[in-house]
Amino acid sequence: MPTPDTPTDKVIATDNAPASAPKTHSLWQRLRGWGVTLLLFALLYSVLSWWRQPIMPANPNLQVNDYRGNPVDIAQLSHDAPVLVYFWGSWCGVCHVTSPIINELAASSAYTVVTVAIQSGDSQTLGQYLQTEGLNFTTINDSDGRIFADWQGQVTPSYVIINDGEMTQGLTGIQPAWSLRLRLWLSDLLH
Repeated sequence: MPTPDTPTDKVIATDNAPASAPKTHSLWQRLRGWGVTLLLFALLYSVLSWWRQPIMPANPNLQVNDYRGNPVDIAQLSHDAPVLVYFWGSWCGVCHVTSPIINELAASSAYTVVTVAIQSGDSQTLGQYLQTEGLNFTTINDSDGRIFADWQGQVTPSYVIINDGEMTQGLTGIQPAWSLRLRLWLSDLLH
């Protein structure tokens, strides 16, 4: 017969809960903790993106020429459907990830995409870069950065959706193609 100091093989339950209940509760607490962390991250990311987004100038120049000299009338294009304006630079590391996404979006979407290459060299250098990278989207050469400065751009990549000549949304950072398509569609639907 075991004495009070002798270990036993029996586990004495102090309550009526099954042995697996603490583990389930602990897992639930961890999941809830991750959910709160994810929610806080999404909130912080949204606030930073909103704060850093480009701001439409009072009198924007929406009639420009692309790097080849062809006229691009963003205001006119935006009367038919929303236009995505993508601000990027050949020197921007993140843009090396986002530009192929924008290129695919420009090729496959019903919406017009116009890009603005910020301080990426003269038109010949920019054209060579676009060809080397396999980028075929319409590109305006902002060689001195004035266009981006007029939009009070702070970070690349940045995106603006223009509908009927007015900015409806501004975004920054990496954006998946589905998110941009959804935003263009919503802008078209709600405007």
